Amino acid sequence: MAQQKKMVEEITSMEEDFAKWYTDVVKKAELIEYTSVKGCMVIRPYGYAIWENIQKELDREFKALGHENVCMPMFIPESLLNKEKDHVEGFAPEVAWVTYGGNEKLEERLCVRPTSETLFCEHYKAIVQSYRDLPKLYNQWVSVVRWEKTTRPFLRSREFLWQEGHTIHATAEEAREETVRMLNVYADFCENYLAMPVVKGVKTEKERFAGAEDTYTIEALMHDGKALQSATSHYFGDGFARAFDIQFTDKDNKLKYPFQTSWGSTTRLIGAIIMTHGDNNGLVLPPKIAPTQVVVIPVAAHKAGVLEKAQELTDRISKVCRVKIDTSDNSPGWKFAEYEMKGVPLRLEIGPKDIENNQCVLVRRDNREKYFVSLDDLETEIPKLLDTVQKGLYEAALARRANMTYSAASLDELKDIADNKPGFIKAMWCGSRECEEKLKEYAGVSSRCIPFEQEHIADTCVCCGKPADKMLYWGKAY
Repeated sequence: MAQQKKMVEEITSMEEDFAKWYTDVVKKAELIEYTSVKGCMVIRPYGYAIWENIQKELDREFKALGHENVCMPMFIPESLLNKEKDHVEGFAPEVAWVTYGGNEKLEERLCVRPTSETLFCEHYKAIVQSYRDLPKLYNQWVSVVRWEKTTRPFLRSREFLWQEGHTIHATAEEAREETVRMLNVYADFCENYLAMPVVKGVKTEKERFAGAEDTYTIEALMHDGKALQSATSHYFGDGFARAFDIQFTDKDNKLKYPFQTSWGSTTRLIGAIIMTHGDNNGLVLPPKIAPTQVVVIPVAAHKAGVLEKAQELTDRISKVCRVKIDTSDNSPGWKFAEYEMKGVPLRLEIGPKDIENNQCVLVRRDNREKYFVSLDDLETEIPKLLDTVQKGLYEAALARRANMTYSAASLDELKDIADNKPGFIKAMWCGSRECEEKLKEYAGVSSRCIPFEQEHIADTCVCCGKPADKMLYWGKAY
């Protein structure tokens, strides 16, 4: 396809400077605004509307699987945080502390929650006594604080919105099933709603969540070839239960330790949408998650009957899509560029000649294809077209990932790919942490995951040459 004319000149092209392109998009599409607190952002109404749609769909899925929403406190006493050694050590560098309450110094420091495992453990200890109390399937929608040194809107901020699920079970088998089940929920959501293909797998011990026995992840590939961890699901075994002395009386009348999981996704998903589908004109939003799926633009609005017909069509199609009409006095060209920048999947243009011919023009955001559609058929044609756009975005992202995924059988080959070809690198690994760290130092790549779907690339480790039976995805990441 010939390169399309750039409609929004103020956006830096992604080929010129991807980081600047990203910042331009989040600002000019009115998703965020910066604040006086470094690393914290205002999520503006349009950005929050995207999050609300993400939240609504995930929350519906969680509840369908039996999870209930709760809300834990924002503050964690230092003594509570310190109960699980690996957990506190993993989060210590990112913790923000409250040391004063009003004018009085606190006897014990309070941590502003970076995550809530310890709070849930304290609660479980108070409410779980018998096998009849299990399982508990909980989730909460809250904000958390992690004192990041380098920040970027949605991708890494000091305060961000997320959901964190926490469950507790009588058996390890149940807990493991829950861990994988929730990872699959995230993967299906990303692929079916965000039109974003993901790789499912388990993290290495080095990359594991602090305090977990296993961490499962979904990894997506962005336009610039960097990986983005999009959601994680953790199996804790009974480690937290032992640290917090949570026990229950089982059916055999013996005291036992329960098994726990946690799983989460964040507003980082908005950044993932931007970097998976966006182009040099701004956002490209998958229809299933777009706050506005169709924008109605009256053309020659000053002429008799145009505004009335545009409003009539808006009212009609509101039954089959999320629709907005723009009746402002800005020019049609300005409106076209504005809603392209905001990523609205379909644009409906209606003017005097269209009314005369009982038709309108529908324009796709993803590829700018135009369709002349009878006004009588809008209720059936718009949902079909939105579905076509949704599928097209997924297929385009899948093809791009395939074109940016490479295999390496030797260290030099991996280094050459890492230096010259952005994307995923599939390579064998012996399982040693030393090799994992050497690849980070020598080639600048981190292990993304050990995928569930394994392939045989070679017989030996890409780093040390020793026998290897695990294929990993490696890459540079956000």
